[in-house]
Amino acid sequence: MTSTPIAGSGCGGAAGPSRWVRRWAHLVEPGGAVLDVASGAGRHARWFAQRGHPVAAIDRDAAALATLRDEPRITTVEADLEGAPWPLPDDARFAAVVVTNYLHRPLMQRLADALAPGGVLIYETFAQGNETVGKPSNPAFLLAPGELLAAFAPALRVVAYQDGFLPEPRPAFVQRICAVREWRAAEHADDAATQGVPVPRYDLTG
Repeated sequence: MTSTPIAGSGCGGAAGPSRWVRRWAHLVEPGGAVLDVASGAGRHARWFAQRGHPVAAIDRDAAALATLRDEPRITTVEADLEGAPWPLPDDARFAAVVVTNYLHRPLMQRLADALAPGGVLIYETFAQGNETVGKPSNPAFLLAPGELLAAFAPALRVVAYQDGFLPEPRPAFVQRICAVREWRAAEHADDAATQGVPVPRYDLTG
C-alpha cells in the first residue's frame, strides 16, 4: 500500500493537543461551548478551557475525568458512549465538537447534530492501513478510505480533509476533517447573496 505523508503530529500523540485540533481551533466562536467526545484525561478539554471556552468532556473513564474536577470551565460527563443512550439533552448544541483517536460509527450523526449553526467539527482518528504499522489494528476501529468525508459532507461544509500517513510522533494512518454547520441552508444561498449577507470566510491560514 502506498501512502501520502501528512505533516504534523496527531493520532497517537502524547499529552499535548493534536496539531489538527490546534490548526482549526481559530474557526471556533470565541467563548463558544466545546464538546470533547471520548475526552480521556482531557488534553483538548483543558486546552480549550485555557482559551476561554466552557467545555463538556464526555468519557466512560471516571478516573480520567476526575483529573478535571478542579477545572472551573470544564463540566465532566461520565457515560458509556457505545452501550448507553446519548448522555446530553437532545437540544444541546456546541460551537465545536472535538473527537480524536476514537471511532464509534453510530455516533456520527449525533455529533453532526450537536453542532450549533456556525459550529465546527474537528475530528481525527485512525484509518485502514494502520494495521501495518501498529495499533489499533481491528478493522472496527479503522476508517475506510473516504469514510469520514462521506459521513459528514452531506450535512456540513468541509473546510479541510486529509486521508493518509503520519510518520510521527509514531507511524499512523489517519483521516481527519474540519467541517462547519453553516448558518444558512444551501437552498437559501441565493437569498443571502441578494440580501447582502456576508459570505462566510473560513480562514485556511490558521
